[in-house]
Amino acid sequence: MQPPTTSSSVYVSISSSIRYMAGDSGKKEEMSKVKIIGTSHVKPGKMIGRKECQLVTFDLPYLAFYYNQKLLFYKCGEFEAKVEKLKDGLRVVLEEFYQLAGKLGKDEDGVFRVEYDDDMDGVEVVEATAMEIGIEELATEDGTASFKDLIPYNGVLNLEGLHRPLLSVQVTKLKDGVAMGCAFNHAILDGTSTWHFMSSWAQICSGSNSVSVSPFLERTKVRNTRVKLDLSLPPNSVNGDANQGPQLREKLFRFSEAAIDKIKSKVNSTPPSDSSKPFSTFQSLAYHVWHHVTLARELKPQDYTVFTLFADCRKRVDPPMPESYFGNLIHAIFTVTAAGLLLANPPQFGASLVQKAIEAHNAKAIEERNKEWEAAPKIFEYKDAGVNCVAVGSSPRFKVYDVDFGWGKPEGVRSGSNNRFDGMVYLYQGKSGGRSIDVEIALEAGALEKLEKDKAFVLEV
Repeated sequence: MQPPTTSSSVYVSISSSIRYMAGDSGKKEEMSKVKIIGTSHVKPGKMIGRKECQLVTFDLPYLAFYYNQKLLFYKCGEFEAKVEKLKDGLRVVLEEFYQLAGKLGKDEDGVFRVEYDDDMDGVEVVEATAMEIGIEELATEDGTASFKDLIPYNGVLNLEGLHRPLLSVQVTKLKDGVAMGCAFNHAILDGTSTWHFMSSWAQICSGSNSVSVSPFLERTKVRNTRVKLDLSLPPNSVNGDANQGPQLREKLFRFSEAAIDKIKSKVNSTPPSDSSKPFSTFQSLAYHVWHHVTLARELKPQDYTVFTLFADCRKRVDPPMPESYFGNLIHAIFTVTAAGLLLANPPQFGASLVQKAIEAHNAKAIEERNKEWEAAPKIFEYKDAGVNCVAVGSSPRFKVYDVDFGWGKPEGVRSGSNNRFDGMVYLYQGKSGGRSIDVEIALEAGALEKLEKDKAFVLEV
């Protein structure tokens, strides 16, 4: 085993520009709509014993991110029975995904790890009621910020997993259905692992006796460098001033199959000049969003704008890791240009920048990035996303509308208000199915208003 690489102490400071949660102001009246009626904890259904798993280079940078929040809502009744079914299924699925029932810890060298023991509390399950809120209200295109109380752990840093559960689930009884708000500790898993867990949990609740694809829990198979981090939480980290920084708004834009095909066709109307592959759906949509957000921001021609995406590296690393690898196996990939160049050139210019950045991030580039980080560890903060950035997280490949616990597919799937900043974009499988894609965007309020009015962006086909 390699010796720890010691870094200097890192104080996790939370600047006002990243502490701000989208749409916070003027929403206090919503808080009274949600009433907590009980909290319990769920452990795996069998004894597992003491387990320890070192966090690796792909995990550690996310310690200063916030818990990753997802909101799913369903049309159904019999709330109490649904809650018991969810808890029963959770006991079974945690037998495989037991790391989510553990805590963050450190070994004797100060290296972060996930720890599980049978005497730990397990996953937190909060029960609540919000009888004034209906499914239709949640399904609107405006953001989830006004419904923050439906999802636990708002403004909670992943580092707090040292003393908090790594997963908290809030099940809320609505006027005509149920909302499931989930907060996952992002230091121990990425989107691929999140939806693997959610679909496995749903399978158990729907009648399966066991998980169809077990999680691959051996993180050190992909990287075994032991990195020592001396991190400390700032005082009052959860209760920082949330009213400074830009006024952000969130919006969900729904792109139909026809709209997606139109975007892809336009971007591919002139093939890439260097005879590379045609632009994929993701690359085409990425350019479309980047171009129109840049337009809406009214940047000067000489202003730089950065495009960032969080790429799954499971098949990029050498040797490749299975799709079921449980943890973070993502890298942020960046490309940059001047706003004037992005807007004045044909679509192929911007799409090529995205395509080249993705294709360049091969096993060699991943290895170099990891070695560079291990030599001088840096904990990510949102200001690191880049100037005038558009940053894309999540993926339309995740089958979020297949998460059926036995009472039908969700009416909607959204991201919470954690990990939002000006330019953050989440992509989801479209509810209408097929090649449709839902695009969640958080932007400065004035820019978002311009984007909403941009017919060339919205493409109501």
